[in-house]
Amino acid sequence: MDIFSAVFWIALVKIVFIDLMLAGDNAIVIGLAARNLHPSVQKKAILYGTAGALLIRIVATVVVLWLLKVPWLLLAGGVLLVWIAYKLLADQGEEHSDIKAGNSLWVAVRTIVIADAAMGLDNVIAVAGAAEQHLVLVILGLLISVPIIVWGSTLFIKLINRFPWIIYLGAIVLGYTATNMITEEHQLVPFFTEHPALRILFIALVVVGIVLAGYRKRVSHDKAVKKHERSYS
Repeated sequence: MDIFSAVFWIALVKIVFIDLMLAGDNAIVIGLAARNLHPSVQKKAILYGTAGALLIRIVATVVVLWLLKVPWLLLAGGVLLVWIAYKLLADQGEEHSDIKAGNSLWVAVRTIVIADAAMGLDNVIAVAGAAEQHLVLVILGLLISVPIIVWGSTLFIKLINRFPWIIYLGAIVLGYTATNMITEEHQLVPFFTEHPALRILFIALVVVGIVLAGYRKRVSHDKAVKKHERSYS
C-alpha cells in the first residue's frame, strides 16, 4: 500500500477512529490506577504506563497480523469483531470499580500495563483488521491514537456523552471492518468475487444487525435501571 495514496490515509484515519472508540475503558483504567498518587507523580505514572501499554499493544497487534494469514483465522477474527462492535453499544456505562489504585509510581504503572493488556484484545483485533495486514499502518495508527487517548480521553468521553450517535458511528465502522475481514478470508474470496451483490448485502445486513441489536439491548437496560430506581424511590 502506497503511503501517499488516498487508500492508505483513509485506512489510517479508520484505525485511529476505531482505537479512540474502543479507548474509553483504557482511559478509565489510567485514571483509576493513578488516582491515589500525588499530582507530581501522576503524570509520570500515566506516561510510563501508557508507554509500556503501547509497546505491548504493538507487539500483540503484529502477532495478530501474522495469525490472520492462517486459513480461516481472518473469518474468526471478523466474527469476534462483530461481537466487539455489538458490545460497544450494549455495554455503555459499564462500571470499572474493580481497578485498584496504585499507592506508588511503579505499582500504578504495573496496574495500567496489566489492565490495558487484559482489556485491549478488542483494540488489537480491530486495529489489525482495519490495517488490512499492513504493519506500517498499525504502528502509525497506534502512535497517533494512544497519545490522544492519554491526553484527550476526558474530552473524547465528554463528546460521546454529549453526542451518543458517535458510539453508533463507531459500531458501524467496526461492523464494516469485521465484514470486510470475513469477506477477505482467503477461503471465501472466490465466492464473494463471483457474487459481489451478496457481499454488499452481507455487509449491510451485519452492520444493520449490530446497530439494531445494540440499540435494543441499551433500551432494555435503561428500562431495567429505571424500574429498579422506581422500586427504591
